[in-house]
Amino acid sequence: MKALLIVAHGSRRHASNQEVLTLAQSISTRNDHDFDVVEAAFLEIADKLIPDGIEQCAKAGATEIIVMPYFLNSGKHVTQDIPEVITAIKSQYPDIRIHVTEHLGASSVMADLVLQTATT
Repeated sequence: MKALLIVAHGSRRHASNQEVLTLAQSISTRNDHDFDVVEAAFLEIADKLIPDGIEQCAKAGATEIIVMPYFLNSGKHVTQDIPEVITAIKSQYPDIRIHVTEHLGASSVMADLVLQTATT
């Protein structure tokens, strides 16, 4: 069973965190992907931190968790903080493959998305 964990920074502003949770819920209802579970979690500040998100995926039966940093740039959180959290938690789930993808901003479709959004 394959899970997607979308990891955002986290904000003191509840509505900002809710946007990420809503995105995960929206993706989970779609049929155009191969994820059985889609969750969102946060690096800091907000409720449901990364370890909580991993735990939710594991409890749902995930055997593979794809962690996607929902960040535009490859700053310290993307290059250091998120990988450190994942490395620290992997030992708690030895039967689950946990993999961190490139951050959202590194996507090959980002330029198209920027142009599409700017012209709407």
